[in-house]
Amino acid sequence: MLVIATHNAHKTDEIRAMLGDLAEQVTDLTQFPDIAPADETGTTFVANATIKALAACEALPAGTWALADDSGLEVDALDGAPGIYSARYSGEGATDATNREKLLRELEAAQARGKERSARFRCVLVLARNGEVVASCDGSVEGIITNEEKGDGGFGYDPLFVPEGHCATFAELSADVKNSLSHRARAVEALRQIIADRNLSLNYGEAPHSVNA
Repeated sequence: MLVIATHNAHKTDEIRAMLGDLAEQVTDLTQFPDIAPADETGTTFVANATIKALAACEALPAGTWALADDSGLEVDALDGAPGIYSARYSGEGATDATNREKLLRELEAAQARGKERSARFRCVLVLARNGEVVASCDGSVEGIITNEEKGDGGFGYDPLFVPEGHCATFAELSADVKNSLSHRARAVEALRQIIADRNLSLNYGEAPHSVNA
C-alpha cells in the first residue's frame, strides 16, 4: 500500500492518476484520522517533503510506503514568494481563494506587468519506507500570473497560472493536459523513472537504499 502524506483530496487524486498502475492501492492520511499533520518546519520544499514522509512512516504500519509532496508557487516579482508558504500565504485560516486574492494584491502593489509576472510551480516528492528516505525528486513548470482568475478547474493558484507554451490557465486546461505538463507530473515522472530503473514495487518488497534525482 502507498499512502500519500496529505489530507488534500485534490492532490491525492492528481498523484493517483499520475502513478497509474505503479501502485495497486493508493490512499492518503484522511483514511488515518488518528495521524496528525506533520509540522512543516523546514525552509525548503525538500526539507518539508522529507519531514512529512518520515512522519507518516513513523505513524503508519511497518512496511507501508509513504509519499510526501511539498509544492508551491514562486513569483519572480515577489522575490520567490509565496514559495514554501503557498498554502498559508494569506495567514491563519487561509483558503485557496484568499491566497489568490493576496497574490493579485501583492503583484498590483509591485506594479508587475506582462513578463514581469513570471513565475513557476515547483514540486518535490519524497518516497519513504520504514523510516528511511528511499527517493527524492522534483519537477517545475514555468509560466505567467494572470491579472484575474480564469477557469473553474484545478485548485490552489491554478486559476491564475498560465503555463509556458499555452494561452489558458491550469484551471481552464483539461485535467489530462494539466497532468501531462504540471510540476507535479514532472516530479512523478522522475519518480516513475527511479522505480523502473531499480525495479521497485510500491506494493511488496524490501525497502531499498536511498537515491536522489
